[in-house]
Amino acid sequence: MTGPIVRVDNVSRRFAPSLSLGERIAGFFGAPVDDRTVHAVDCVSLAIAPGEVLGLVGESGCGKSTLGRVIAGIHPPSEGECYIHDAPVMGGAKRRVKTTTRVQMIFQDPFGSLDPRVRVGDTIAEGPIAHGFIRRAEAKAEVGRWLTAVGLPADAADRFPHQFSGGQRQRIAIARALAMRPDILVCDEPVASLDVSIQAQIVNLFLKLRRELNLTMLFISHDLGVVRHICDRVAIMYLGRIVEVGPTAAIYDNPAHPYTRALLDSVPKLVTEGDDLVAFRPIEGELPSPLSPPPGCHFHLRCPRADETCRSVVPALRDLADGRRTACHHPLTQPGESA
Repeated sequence: MTGPIVRVDNVSRRFAPSLSLGERIAGFFGAPVDDRTVHAVDCVSLAIAPGEVLGLVGESGCGKSTLGRVIAGIHPPSEGECYIHDAPVMGGAKRRVKTTTRVQMIFQDPFGSLDPRVRVGDTIAEGPIAHGFIRRAEAKAEVGRWLTAVGLPADAADRFPHQFSGGQRQRIAIARALAMRPDILVCDEPVASLDVSIQAQIVNLFLKLRRELNLTMLFISHDLGVVRHICDRVAIMYLGRIVEVGPTAAIYDNPAHPYTRALLDSVPKLVTEGDDLVAFRPIEGELPSPLSPPPGCHFHLRCPRADETCRSVVPALRDLADGRRTACHHPLTQPGESA
């Protein structure tokens, strides 16, 4: 097997809002000014192999989408570097380079990511023409090819986005991304805004395209059922850090990190015993603010296994059995062991 398509090395991404005029003046005269820096991604390293689908899972606000945007070249990393085939996604002075055309992103809301004033055919053809992949005379045939590939008729190219349903608009967004001949697709919650029945159609479309085109994908989602169905490996993210990564079956059947166990336990399940038809165990406590992440292990405030080491020492990812890696001082050892 060749090397990874995507390699993320110790990437962090922080957002620091600009100070108002009054705050700058106060700071100039020595008055304390609150630090409002958002620590969205904190020292993340991972790799994605050719033809692999890596699922990125975590609670809302944990930094999943931000990491996806860093890989796609939308956000420059504050620290670290992201590589596509060993070429940095960001060039000198953090400027985008052409390697970012190798990464295409599919967003959660297809209506928000499609220009309502541009016909579908022009939307799909614009990128390939601009980057010299096709000539303008070839655009109609190329657009029809990709619309057919995602299950839409070729004449859909003459219509506008508002003339399609949500699931059809997401198919158009997928066709637009594939037309750029990407090495990797970054799918940011691509089925979250769709009805359940439509979600199944789009997931099946991803599986079909993966088989036919040998797609490599980073699949960002909070839906653990979809991730289990579509992904080869899973990375669990908590407050900007990867806390566990490994093969999908190993992660779901025998999680090692207490957060992974709690996350799986929080999924509602149908039960046949007792009076309750649905059983689940919500994760206790609240997700800390990324404005002020706790020291040590970020999960220690919600973890019943936490001790003084967890509260002061940042755990590093270490290798376990079955190809898993976990960042925990006290990993779970028995299948089904409670956090």
